[in-house]
Amino acid sequence: MYIYKNTITIEAGKRSGKPCIRGMRITVEDVLRWLASGMSTAEIIEDFPELTREDILTALEFAANRQERTLAAA
Repeated sequence: MYIYKNTITIEAGKRSGKPCIRGMRITVEDVLRWLASGMSTAEIIEDFPELTREDILTALEFAANRQERTLAAA
């Protein structure tokens, strides 16, 4: 299992190996899509109370870092 800042986990058998939040079945992609659809952090936490504001911010940081590495490799 890969762990990013004790928040983002990647497990081969969970959600097809996509990065998830703290071992839950909520992926970084889910969080990004909710934010992109216009949901606020508060609305996401209201719908998914198992998430924290820090989880959402770490998901954003993880996605930004992954994008940065992808662009640097190109």
